[in-house]
Amino acid sequence: MFILYAIVVGLVVGLASRGRIAGLAAIELRWSGAILAGLLIQLVLFTEAVAARVGDLGPGLYVASTALVLAAVVRNWRIPGMVVVIAGAACNLVAIVANGGYMPAGRDALAALGKHMPEGYTNSAIVPDATLWPLTDIFALPAWLPMANIFSVGDVLIGVGVALTIVLAMRRPPAPVAGEATPPALDGASAH
Repeated sequence: MFILYAIVVGLVVGLASRGRIAGLAAIELRWSGAILAGLLIQLVLFTEAVAARVGDLGPGLYVASTALVLAAVVRNWRIPGMVVVIAGAACNLVAIVANGGYMPAGRDALAALGKHMPEGYTNSAIVPDATLWPLTDIFALPAWLPMANIFSVGDVLIGVGVALTIVLAMRRPPAPVAGEATPPALDGASAH
């Protein structure tokens, strides 16, 4: 849910900096179906009904769906701001793979939210000696926020990248419409 806050922040900052919502339509997201598929797999995978039955397949499905999303995001590296999203997604995938298909959850972060680990497979796990601990879910959003959850450095990078991508797209000047005169360049030269 961290990404939802990033979208809101990106829109607010974009509008506050005189950006245009129409600028978002200019983002040409490639492999968007793969991104949606990977996220939907995770959404279904972590529902109680599926998590209780998935068993040993859970970690592999989580790694595969995370890798699918990362591959699709990498495909969009030329979109301004997307490199930050790629860095965050890579951090998360590395931490998940290094910990056997789980994202280790910090006990203190869970306690700050008054949460405990649910039954069945979940993307997070309490791991006594987590590999790459600084990249794991060791932070918690304030409990008073709606949908407060734990998050990682990778999640922060993804959030910053998403917000940055939105702001940059909103601030991009509109493309000239076919048939309209292009405004003169502001390079100091003038025609007489």
